[in-house]
Amino acid sequence: MEVPFFPTLFITCKTWALRQPFFPTLEDWLVNHPKIYEFSWNNGKTPASSHRFLTLTVLTYISFTFILSQVSRPTLARPVLKSITAVHNIFLLTLSFIMALGCLVSIFSEVPNFNTLVCFPRGKSPTGPLFFWAYIFYLSKIVEFVDTLLIILSNSMKRLSFLHVYHHSMVVIMCYMCLDSAQSSFAMVLVTNCVVHVVMYTYYLFCALGMRPKWKKMVTDFQLLQFWASFLIMAMLVFYHFTGAGCSGILSWCFNAFFIVSLLFLFSDFHAKSYSSSSNKVKGA
Repeated sequence: MEVPFFPTLFITCKTWALRQPFFPTLEDWLVNHPKIYEFSWNNGKTPASSHRFLTLTVLTYISFTFILSQVSRPTLARPVLKSITAVHNIFLLTLSFIMALGCLVSIFSEVPNFNTLVCFPRGKSPTGPLFFWAYIFYLSKIVEFVDTLLIILSNSMKRLSFLHVYHHSMVVIMCYMCLDSAQSSFAMVLVTNCVVHVVMYTYYLFCALGMRPKWKKMVTDFQLLQFWASFLIMAMLVFYHFTGAGCSGILSWCFNAFFIVSLLFLFSDFHAKSYSSSSNKVKGA
């Protein structure tokens, strides 16, 4: 049994992509490279794959964030801080673009149909190109901890909200669980998240360079849209799970469902407080 419309859309997009003259080159670089094609996630053996590493990494991030936000901190010259921030944003927006492209090419190259994309069969092992890009995605979420350090060094403590710390710490756990359980549908979530992050880090880069784009609200709107898309993807996973032979990683899906619901609530609250108050100020001016 299939979800209507999406299988046809998937085949149409896949057929179009495979016909492009540049696709074989992208496939060679982003799918068939031996390091990518032969990737295998082995808990405790693959770098950064042990439960101990995950636990210590998240606890260290939360502890250091709390400590550094409470004590007196070294101050960097503003030009130096801006330069570091700009380099950090360039790195992450470039990496996000490569991850989105790599995962998308892997989907079109490796996944035969929409059903398989949403619902990996039970017993699926986390190997191959899709899981390579999931692994890079997981590591990138640890690199994103630098976002918090830059906020602290810039003394922009209003930006160091519960939402910020909660999001950065929990998303690492989510990515780890997706890899460790070979969770179904993660590839679509990865692509949508990376596309949003390209937009987000481009905005932050402009800010670091002294420009203030007028599309700040669009960044938050994109994030909210991403969460709603994740809901749709998770709903389709449940549909395929209970109308077929079952999907891989359904238990980690439960954790991710809770996490995304909580993020949607927190981001919606942030959106309402940030932009409703702004519009009220404009009306009262």
